[in-house]
Amino acid sequence: MNTLNSSVILFLIDGLRPDALAQADTPVIDDLKAYGAWTLQAQTVSPSITLPCTASLFLGSPPEVHGITSNTWTLDKPLPGLIDAIADAGGDAAAFYNWEQLRDLSRPGALTISVFLRNDGEPEGRGDTELTELATRLVKARLPHFVFLYLGHTDAAGHAHGWMSEQYLKAVENADACIGRLLGAIQDTVGPPGERWRAIVTSDHGGHATGHGSDQDCDITIPLVLYGSPDLKPGKEIDTPVSIVDIAPTILNWLGLTIPSSWTGKLVGHL
Repeated sequence: MNTLNSSVILFLIDGLRPDALAQADTPVIDDLKAYGAWTLQAQTVSPSITLPCTASLFLGSPPEVHGITSNTWTLDKPLPGLIDAIADAGGDAAAFYNWEQLRDLSRPGALTISVFLRNDGEPEGRGDTELTELATRLVKARLPHFVFLYLGHTDAAGHAHGWMSEQYLKAVENADACIGRLLGAIQDTVGPPGERWRAIVTSDHGGHATGHGSDQDCDITIPLVLYGSPDLKPGKEIDTPVSIVDIAPTILNWLGLTIPSSWTGKLVGHL
């Protein structure tokens, strides 16, 4: 049984299209790719909207299994979630988010820290920055075994100005800076990645024009970057199919915990 002496930090940048990483200035994510494993061809689920996609990530299964097909939480049957599994093993988990519908991703009592700020629409990503600064202060004081930081301004900018617009790309750049701020604080506090902590960067869906939700490639293709595992070959591009439902099993595997038998997701690649 794992003693849970390591941590995983999961960053979800809402609405991040993989091709935005080539157009925006994202030095932090570029470095994570250079020293980790990554793919720009991971697939999310349908419908490609935030709650079904994020629920699929945390429940290790697609909407066909959990039944959440809109941005209203309606779970057809109880399923073990990522945070629940960590809590059941005696681990601490923290969630920081600025879209309130994500509050149901774990059962009541499973989180050690839960912070919601309704600020994803703040101009120039100031809401994401505020949320990250709060997360940084709390995580530096006590690094949980699992940290979830959701950054919502990219999606808000896409809806307001269009995916791949100047404002959207600026939101992506701000999200990249937020990731760097939190990871830098963790490294300063507990040391470099590896046995003590690892990180994942991904998205829930992409987008086109000023919306998303279709099965078009620009809506369902997402990036995935895994960083810090000693099993990772630096700079390795993952060349096998990857789904958003594979992220939770990979996190539990990193933590040495049992993957629920009801999950349909698999481990990402041969890491």
